[in-house]
Amino acid sequence: MDRRGRIGWYSRGYLPHFDGGAISQFITFRLADSLPKGLIEGWTLELACLGEQEAKDKLRRRIEGYLDQGHGKAWLRDARIARIVEDALLYFDGQRYRMHAWVVMPNHVHVLATPVEGWYLRVIIGGWKSLSARQANAVSGSKGKFWQEDYFDRYIRDGDHFARARRYIEGNPVKAGLCAKPEEWEFGSARRRAGNREA
Repeated sequence: MDRRGRIGWYSRGYLPHFDGGAISQFITFRLADSLPKGLIEGWTLELACLGEQEAKDKLRRRIEGYLDQGHGKAWLRDARIARIVEDALLYFDGQRYRMHAWVVMPNHVHVLATPVEGWYLRVIIGGWKSLSARQANAVSGSKGKFWQEDYFDRYIRDGDHFARARRYIEGNPVKAGLCAKPEEWEFGSARRRAGNREA
């Protein structure tokens, strides 16, 4: 760990993370009940016969497909709760991170952001989750864990990777069959960028 907000590779016992300071990251976090742990374990065993990278890629695609089906209570379908999450994502934009793209799906969230020097990715994500969880539980009347404890992050390698990540994030509602065009989805950066173009 250094003074500029860089830790490098680390793990909290679940997924590996890369906290590299002011490096753009593709981040996914999900609701606590969106994906049963046993399902991931079963898929991991099933894919164990493949090469390590191929197994990781196939597992990631299966997880993405499952999440896009909106399993669990999908609290983020409630516009009040989705707005809470979106507001939390944007609250420190320009101060602690630079937000490039985001989408709030029914049971998960995708973000493309670059931490500002001095801010750790894990602290930024922890802030989004803690602020939104308290407010969402109050609105929904539910108690207990709102978000899954861990998150997925992938650092952005180059300009092409950045563009693909943005397209994936903003196109996720279309891929999941929730709307026809990215800008039609209310809780995402595509709608805001489309509004700016019209202004």
